[in-house]
Amino acid sequence: MTSNKYKRVLLKLSGEAFAGESGFGIDPQILKRIAEQIKRVVESGIQIAVVVGSGNFWRGADMASRNGMDRVTADYAGMLATVINALALQDSLEKLGISTRTQSAIAVQQVAEIFIRRRAVRHLEKGRVVIFAGGTGNPYMTTDTAAALRAIEIEAEILLVAKNKVDGIYSADPLKDPHAIKFDRLSHVEALNLRLKVMDATAFSLCLENKLPIVVFNIDTPGGIERAAAGESIGTLVSSEV
Repeated sequence: MTSNKYKRVLLKLSGEAFAGESGFGIDPQILKRIAEQIKRVVESGIQIAVVVGSGNFWRGADMASRNGMDRVTADYAGMLATVINALALQDSLEKLGISTRTQSAIAVQQVAEIFIRRRAVRHLEKGRVVIFAGGTGNPYMTTDTAAALRAIEIEAEILLVAKNKVDGIYSADPLKDPHAIKFDRLSHVEALNLRLKVMDATAFSLCLENKLPIVVFNIDTPGGIERAAAGESIGTLVSSEV
């Protein structure tokens, strides 16, 4: 066990992070690479929980706006999609010998525990990885908000946000605007005022109110997850102290 800056962290993985270049479904090699990094975090003595998105399968807001689907129904479908990603990650971690528990905000008792905060914390204390699926369990809430909420509930010291193809927070979308400026550090208030779309306003507000720092980094950065968990300078840091 090495000396670490953090004892407990929460990692937010977007659904797109599982898909790779195809943009849909789950790439087994990428899944294995993510699991191997999480394993090294656990072996370093850091407790880690994970919130997974569903963008590689389903986006409730898009289905509602583009296809006229009822928004509440579309969002619940998205919650179910996060369970698929959670189970895939759980399986990959367990194949590496890492004890893992999936907890869901919606009841799918055949495959996952229901989310209970005290039980989740106890799992972490025992060295298990806890994967949170089902978002917050409520429609109109993103998995970004779920990540901020769960991080606060389990008293994580930092929220690690792994993005796809973006290595931090920029003044504009760097994939569309070549003149976009990368920020190394920001305050929560600055992130909210600039209306940066790397996370939704509700998630930023929760982190602001609870003084929870955020690190945004590229999932494809070599060793990015373990480096962020260890407190290395990587991506963009959003905190109350800038």
